[in-house]
Amino acid sequence: MSHHDKDEIVIVSACRTPFSRFDSAMADIASIDLAVIVMKEVIARVGVKPEELGEINYGSCVMAEMALETDIPVRQAALLAGWPPEILSVTLDRACCSSLTALRLGVRAIRAGEAEICMSVGSENMPRMPHLVPGLRKGVRLGHIRMLDGLFELGYGAKGFAPVAVDAGEVALEYGVTREMQDAWACQTQERYAQAFSAGKYKVGEEIVPVVIPQKKGDPVVIDRDESPRRTTLEALAKLKPVYGSPTVTAGNAPPISAGSSAILFMTRRQAEAKGLKPLATILASIGTATKPRDIPVIPALTIQEALKRSGLTIDRMDLIEINEAFAAMPLVSTKILADGSEAKWKALQEKTNVNGGAIAIGHPVGASAGRITMHLAYELQRRGGGYGVASICGGLAQGEAVILKV
Repeated sequence: MSHHDKDEIVIVSACRTPFSRFDSAMADIASIDLAVIVMKEVIARVGVKPEELGEINYGSCVMAEMALETDIPVRQAALLAGWPPEILSVTLDRACCSSLTALRLGVRAIRAGEAEICMSVGSENMPRMPHLVPGLRKGVRLGHIRMLDGLFELGYGAKGFAPVAVDAGEVALEYGVTREMQDAWACQTQERYAQAFSAGKYKVGEEIVPVVIPQKKGDPVVIDRDESPRRTTLEALAKLKPVYGSPTVTAGNAPPISAGSSAILFMTRRQAEAKGLKPLATILASIGTATKPRDIPVIPALTIQEALKRSGLTIDRMDLIEINEAFAAMPLVSTKILADGSEAKWKALQEKTNVNGGAIAIGHPVGASAGRITMHLAYELQRRGGGYGVASICGGLAQGEAVILKV
């Protein structure tokens, strides 16, 4: 093995909590506390000590939920975990891209020689987000008090941007991706998840770490599986009305609002060998992109193309693809772009995209999702005896993030 190979960056451990339903028992646990669970677990699994961590980058973007504990959630989480106060950490917000951006910044720190072992974390509790009462601090002399729900539309309407669901639906139609296709994808993703779950692909000790919630009386509540997946039919999906003025996006072909956290531990191959750790995957490329806000369903494809260019690989070399299902429009539009006009290739790419289901079934706690698709890709490549894979995600106002893994 050459000196160069030993400088490669490898993932040695990765885990996540189950992703919750909206009305789950998890909905009352602060995103900081969900993060502590995966942060402790991801190092415990491989015997890495907290003081060995060079840097923790942590993605979270539902600011109003974090605000219940003020700010700097990662600093709080590291201290609550009982870790040494000297550990460097950063909380970042790049919308749904955040936990992959966190990984990319750690990769950069290792390459720059500033750290040898890094952790990327993503954590979010969307159901716990409080309502907001602007203007109350000044007082109201007369009249009604307005209360805002930041979860509603999950868009950027306050500054005049269109709801994400509207952009996604309109652009999907321009690419010839119909409402029917989006419903069919949603139905398929639920089916794929159910089959993968039955086959033991979402088991505790691999991707999943349980959330244990102590009760005042009796045994604790243990959540050890994703709570949202449910079998559905095309007929049931077809009856749903589009949301927020979108031409195609419904509650059925979009992910449920969810809570959850994810963590990935990575280091140079040299470090992994010195510790006797078997890598889960090698990180070949990790990149961020952005484009005009309306093109949000397109950005995963653009980011994948950019990552492939950087690593000298082609889409045909990818054995598996993960594209986060912000809506069903995203994997469909993006695989169509990657197919470059070939109907047969489009079908083939869809076959190897989100093979065990995606966010429409599992949920999309925004800060944690990019970490989930990355680790799921690594574990599934492992199960298949190795290969190449790419994971990509779009984030608010058309930001992108992608990672190419080799197992």
